[in-house]
Amino acid sequence: MHALSLPTWWIHIASVLEWIAAILLVWQFGERIGQLEWRSLSWAMLPALLGAMCAITWHWFDNDPNLDWIVTAQASLTLLGNCTLAWAAYHIWQVQKARQRLQQGEQDSE
Repeated sequence: MHALSLPTWWIHIASVLEWIAAILLVWQFGERIGQLEWRSLSWAMLPALLGAMCAITWHWFDNDPNLDWIVTAQASLTLLGNCTLAWAAYHIWQVQKARQRLQQGEQDSE
């Protein structure tokens, strides 16, 4: 556990807690505005959270070479997380476009 200084530990842990808070806030935002497609963004944020937890775990054990597989898992989860976040953003965009077309069609028919 001596691999990182106390301020660096603080930043690592605070980042994970902030990411958890962001996941919950995005979920609540979607519910509050009645657009549940925002939940996909919350789900898409989970791989990045798991990747961050991998990094903290590896540092907790003083960057033990026997746990190098955790570094690979962290990198893989970061890649997966970036892909899922891109997919979720695209999904939200597509739903919003469809919603706008529907509203425009309703206005045109009035």
